[in-house]
This record gives sequence, C-alpha cells and structure tokens, in this order.
Amino acid sequence: MITKADKNKARLKRHLRVRKKINGTAARPRLSVFRSSKHMYAQLIDDVSGVTIVSASTQDKELTEAIGNGGNIEAASKVGELIAKRAQAKGFTQVVFDRGGYLYHGRIQALATAAREAGLEF
Repeated sequence: MITKADKNKARLKRHLRVRKKINGTAARPRLSVFRSSKHMYAQLIDDVSGVTIVSASTQDKELTEAIGNGGNIEAASKVGELIAKRAQAKGFTQVVFDRGGYLYHGRIQALATAAREAGLEF
C-alpha cells in the first residue's frame, strides 16, 4: 500500500532532481508552484540573489472572495492569472516553469495554462 508520505517523498525526490537543472535569473525568474490539499501557491524567484520577486496564492485577499474552495482547478487558474498579472506589472514576461515535482496534470496544468494565456512565456 502506498501511503501519502511515500508519495510526498517521491515528489520531493523529483523536485530535487529537477532543481539541479532549473535555475531562475534576474532576467528570467523561476515560476515555482506548490499545492496543498486546500490551497495553491505560486511565486517568481530569482535564484541568483535568492529573492522572491512576486507571489500569488489562493489565500490572497483579492482571490478569497472570488473563490470558495482553494483546492480546485478553477482556483488554480485564478492563481495563474494573478501571478502573470503581477509579473507583468514588475516587467517580467519570460519565466522558467518549476512544477515542484508534481505531475503536469490537473491543478498544475490549469495554473500553467492560465499564466500562459495571461501573457507569461515559458
């Protein structure tokens, strides 16, 4: 029987393997995604200086009224739109996508698609 701890251990292993290759810079930051059972989080990170440039989540005040449940596909796409809008306000249009070891499916895919449609390139 596969437990939740085993799944998360495998995800973290995938995440570390991918993070060896993916690196965000000041010109092209890394779009990092984290999902919990109840919420979605996304942030643009400059790995060279170790700074988070912008972030968005389902817990932001402008999204909490618009969405009821933060752990579904609709909420993930709203977070994708919001992170793209905030990134463009700071002058970023190109990013490197870091799916955090999660499969590119469901909420992760919805967030990425919404961010692309809102103007981010990756």
